[in-house]
Amino acid sequence: MRMSHLNFNHLYYFWHICKAGSVAGAAEALFLTPQTITGQIKALEERLGGKLFKRQGRGLVPSELGQLVFRYADRMFMLSQEMLDIVNYRKESSLLFDVGVADALSKRLVSRVLETVATVETPIHLRCFESTHELLLEQLSQHKLDMILSDCPVDSSQQAGLFSLKLGECPVGFYCCQPLPTAPFPACLSERRLLIPGRRSMLGRKLLSWFGAQGIQPEILGEFDDAALMSAFGQRNNAIFVAPAMDAAEMGGAMQVQKIGQLEQVQEEYYVIFAERMIQHPAVQRICHSDFSALFSGGGESQR
Repeated sequence: MRMSHLNFNHLYYFWHICKAGSVAGAAEALFLTPQTITGQIKALEERLGGKLFKRQGRGLVPSELGQLVFRYADRMFMLSQEMLDIVNYRKESSLLFDVGVADALSKRLVSRVLETVATVETPIHLRCFESTHELLLEQLSQHKLDMILSDCPVDSSQQAGLFSLKLGECPVGFYCCQPLPTAPFPACLSERRLLIPGRRSMLGRKLLSWFGAQGIQPEILGEFDDAALMSAFGQRNNAIFVAPAMDAAEMGGAMQVQKIGQLEQVQEEYYVIFAERMIQHPAVQRICHSDFSALFSGGGESQR
């Protein structure tokens, strides 16, 4: 007997259990009781004529039938979420644009990139969220963000449906307040305690590798995921800290700090990461089609 109708609510609950790995996790996400979801899954199994899950440890994994059903359900609900994203960002008077920013990045450079979408022709309601690269990727995959600005690309072979584009790169500068170290760079790094980006960031790992290759063993006072906090802490504690080399003029004028050295061998890279469904978002398109070469060479302007 052929099935002529399928209860899509049942299928939706099944999909959530697969994503969460348990009935309890799905119930929490859906604001339902586990008993309610269990009953709905039993009804779906009766409709499909087989078990959809099997036990694995304390969790649930799809059975062979469940794997087949999940492949179709995942495509269906991801497509429906894409539709809602497109409808929602077009129905507002201002175009909603949710951007995740990796906290290790220079806020000055990030703000210049985001200025690209703040145009009179297309009113934008910009919402920025700051976190680690890993957590932002998770939120992007869950349709909670439209785009990410980060210091490393995404592996499209491992993250299906996600793409990255390199905007540019800039040398790394070392800064501190007066009185300045007396030794030339990089020997001067041993005269003060040093602040660097956290080793979870791409730049932090690059710097640690460069120190090792040069035989430099600085006294590291702290590792910071947040670039702005690292700068503020460095000034308050008379430490050397890291920032883009092109920030020298702005820091010297506004914060009375001075660049004591620059690394051309170590570059801080800037990428945008977005989901395939957001390729048509006007703000994503504008950023991807902009030329930021002047910005990352120190000129400060982008061109379309």
